[in-house]
Amino acid sequence: MTQPLLTLAEVEALARKAHAAQTDKAGRPYAEHLQAVADGVRERGGDDDQIAAAWLHDAVEDDALSEEWLAEAALTPRTKDIVLALTKQDGESPESYARRIRTTRGALLVKASDLAHNADPDRLAALDEHTRARLTKKYAAMRSLLGLPPA
Repeated sequence: MTQPLLTLAEVEALARKAHAAQTDKAGRPYAEHLQAVADGVRERGGDDDQIAAAWLHDAVEDDALSEEWLAEAALTPRTKDIVLALTKQDGESPESYARRIRTTRGALLVKASDLAHNADPDRLAALDEHTRARLTKKYAAMRSLLGLPPA
């Protein structure tokens, strides 16, 4: 007998708990970023699989949750595929990372939402000039590799 899938509310609660001790580069609670990405996916017409992946998009990469947890979690295979597609591998080139996102069904919309929040001018304004310039260039390069229009 298979276990019922986690609801979006349960996924949100898990993600918030997993990232509870984490802050973003500006010192804000990391859950604010996860909320913004999930909201962005919803606003862009994303489905429940994509919204769940938005909540979990950094969990494995940030070691907040393990790949083993993800493999066993009561999530759809598509949600798991999107989370894994968005998980950067050690030493992976930006080109390889972008190719995996582009070829994983549903991942591009989640990454577009992630990049939109990361590049939000209000969010970037809280950073020092050097960090802001570095990240702006990094996000623009990734948008280009993904075939997304400039922010």
